[in-house]
Amino acid sequence: MGDVEDPCRCVEDARFHHDRQNPALSGWLHLLELVEEAAADGRAVFRPLHELSPAERREIVTLPPTIAKLTAVEVLDLRGSNLVRVPPEIGAMTSLRRFDPSTSHRLHWFPYELTRCRDLAGSAVGTGAVYAGALPRLHPPTTDLTCLDPGTHGTEYVRSCSVCDGPVTELHQRWTVRRGAADPLPLLANVCSTGCAAALPSAG
Repeated sequence: MGDVEDPCRCVEDARFHHDRQNPALSGWLHLLELVEEAAADGRAVFRPLHELSPAERREIVTLPPTIAKLTAVEVLDLRGSNLVRVPPEIGAMTSLRRFDPSTSHRLHWFPYELTRCRDLAGSAVGTGAVYAGALPRLHPPTTDLTCLDPGTHGTEYVRSCSVCDGPVTELHQRWTVRRGAADPLPLLANVCSTGCAAALPSAG
């Protein structure tokens, strides 16, 4: 697929990427079209990066929230991407059975909403890419949700609680780990309260 990845040392430093997605780039606009096409035709396998040029693939650091429309997709292939995060809307992909972001060397963690994909039986994640030891430090709760810094909070927005799906007026962040798949996955939960935080499984 060509050289589409930027250099990364975040695993060694245990920190978030600061990258923000530029919505004006041709790669992003092309990706939006591909998501709409996949939602319209109800395809079971979605390999969007294979339909982008190498230059366009390098422009993509996250996926659009519109992936929530892909409720028929069973296989999501993101191999060899330049992604640094996956949006929580992946939790709406309720038919997802296989999620393959392997060789995406800048993608070190995943949203807790991935646990909503109840049929997810297999994941292929390069263990050299995910955080294996120390996780990025999480900051104290905040009520300023208007312009989150992805380098600080790992995201640019929080629209709902990762646990109860309710509104978030004060952001609490917690790490946990999804086990039972091919690889343990570090998951970041954005929750609305200490009560929802307490409902999360331990990261240990």
